[in-house]
Amino acid sequence: MAGRRRAVAAVTALVLTMEAAVLVGLNLFLGKVADAQQMSLAGIEPRAMTISAVIGAVLVGGYVLGCALILLRTAIRDVPPRGFWRIVLISCAVVHGVLGAFCVGLVGWPAFVLMMSILGLIVWSLTWYGEAMAEPAGRRPTGHPTGHPGDGPGVSAEPTGP
Repeated sequence: MAGRRRAVAAVTALVLTMEAAVLVGLNLFLGKVADAQQMSLAGIEPRAMTISAVIGAVLVGGYVLGCALILLRTAIRDVPPRGFWRIVLISCAVVHGVLGAFCVGLVGWPAFVLMMSILGLIVWSLTWYGEAMAEPAGRRPTGHPTGHPGDGPGVSAEPTGP
């Protein structure tokens, strides 16, 4: 099971890395198009639109690449992301869900299927590395199947209440 968990996390990290590259390239391309055509939106200077597209490319690419790095670390160490890092991955899944919904109307069904596939990989990684997984497989204390000292064979406790 640990091998499959690691494989899913690694594949998801790879897909997110490719997605980050595509998003950065797309934003940079749109910035160049806006600059070359001297487009203006509501009186905003074309150069400001180009700079904001570059800033957007860096922020979006960094966010998605950061999520990929979290999943890569998860795959390498076989340790689930906890706390803030888990919240970042959950937010990445939510963003992919919202982008998928927008893709249906703006780009089409193939883009929706792609975004939902990436969403599925992120959610799959999050669920296989659930919060209940206290320690990675293979590092649990021997003699206790669940890793908790009181759960070993032959241990029983009677209720002590009235």
